[in-house]
Amino acid sequence: MAAITAAMVGELRAKTDAPMMECKKALTEAEGNMDKAEELLRVKLGGKASKASSRITAEGVVATYIANGVGALIEVNSETDFVAKNDDFLNLANTAARLVAENNPATVEALLALPAGEGKTLDEVRTALIGKIGENMSIRRFQRFETTAKLASYLHGTRIGVMVEFEGADDQVGKDVAMHIAAMKPVSLSADQVPAELIEKERSVAQAKADEDAAQAAAAGKPAQSADIVAKRLEGSVQKFLKEVSLLNQAFVKNDKQTIEAMLKANNASVKAFTMYVVGEGIEKKVDDFAAEVAAQMAASKGA
Repeated sequence: MAAITAAMVGELRAKTDAPMMECKKALTEAEGNMDKAEELLRVKLGGKASKASSRITAEGVVATYIANGVGALIEVNSETDFVAKNDDFLNLANTAARLVAENNPATVEALLALPAGEGKTLDEVRTALIGKIGENMSIRRFQRFETTAKLASYLHGTRIGVMVEFEGADDQVGKDVAMHIAAMKPVSLSADQVPAELIEKERSVAQAKADEDAAQAAAAGKPAQSADIVAKRLEGSVQKFLKEVSLLNQAFVKNDKQTIEAMLKANNASVKAFTMYVVGEGIEKKVDDFAAEVAAQMAASKGA
């Protein structure tokens, strides 16, 4: 009998999206024959998981879990918004969030390998659900919090989720900050934590605007501004950007005359960290052109 190697199991899993143990069982039954093992798995899974595994998952939900100073925020994706409202899919997301909080997995792969009840791993539960519904599903990312401070979360529907680690006597403060983050989408806690690449991008935009203004002034016969004035304008644009995207400097959504920093100070509170997920953010979605598809089918039909 052929030896079943980890590489063979990995190759079969990549082809079928089936759980690793199922891949190993199929390879063992097929005596190492990859094609036969793939056929066995596709029969077992109804062919759905394999077909679905290559499709883009840009919809889905954000789920949260908080208990005893430990919290988790997770994004679980599906192909369509319709499946994102399915109770079984929502249960999968909530189970995944709980497992992150309770087990502290280092990676998505480690999370999928955790037991999720009824003798199945989370990956086996996910794969079975793919087979049942016929649509690809994936766990994209998660963030775990463990703190002696407080945790608050906010879900805007199921598409935007926020978790905040904060200190303060009033629990409502944490909830208000989480809601504010969902609405205003800051990229960092403070201005000095804004990623350098975002600052440089904003500086480039401001420079391009300054160059355009200079060109228009020259075309109109007006004198050019001094380099010192242009530099001050550029720095002013960057500083304005930093205030707009850093949480503590933003105007509080429930009182725009007060910054988040001032609101926290007034309530003897502080924010230590936060994470926000927006479903599908950064994923390139497939856009179907129905008219083009019909035209292509008609052309093919005429050619035949």
